[in-house]
Order: sequence, then structure tokens, then C-alpha cells
Amino acid sequence: MTFVRACGLSELEEDTPMRVELDGTPLSLVRTEGEVFAIHDICSHANVSLSEGEVDDCHIECWLHGSRFDLRSGKPDSLPATRPVPVYPVKIEGDDVLVSLTQES
Repeated sequence: MTFVRACGLSELEEDTPMRVELDGTPLSLVRTEGEVFAIHDICSHANVSLSEGEVDDCHIECWLHGSRFDLRSGKPDSLPATRPVPVYPVKIEGDDVLVSLTQES
């Protein structure tokens, strides 16, 4: 699995999504509950940026229609979204947040 640097850990504010793009893939990086998560930044329902939404209880909420996605699995837990969004493996090395664009199963 190949990991690439997405940002510095110190750049991520707790519970505040940050949009990055790696090799043309839009990601939302979220630092919450002592972990860093990488989730596809585009809502599966409305094609809008999830990084503009709010984070609560290890979920990110789409700002447009209120669908919430679990940051660990990408699965929606509220309508109108019914399809999950991809999540990606993350590892931290020093102050570097590294992401693999290989989707977790």
C-alpha cells in the first residue's frame, strides 16, 4: 500500500474538516476523537463537498441536505443519502498525515 503526504498534523483543527486533493481525488481530512480520518469529499447524494459540513460523534454531515456519514466506514446513517462514500487508510509519521488512495474494505 502506497501512502502519500496529505498535510501536516498540526494543520488539522479538531472537528474541523479540511479539503485536500491527492492525484485528482478530493478528500476530506478530519481530526476527531484522537484519530485522523480520510473520507471522499463528495457526498454520495448531492455531489457537494463534505468538508464544508460539520463533524460530530465521528460523523461528518453534508451541509446541503443533512446526510451524515460515519468517518470510519463511510456509511450514511441518515437520509437522503443511501450510498456510502469511500474511506481511505491514514497513518501519521511525525507531523505528516499520510493517506493511501487504496480504499479500505
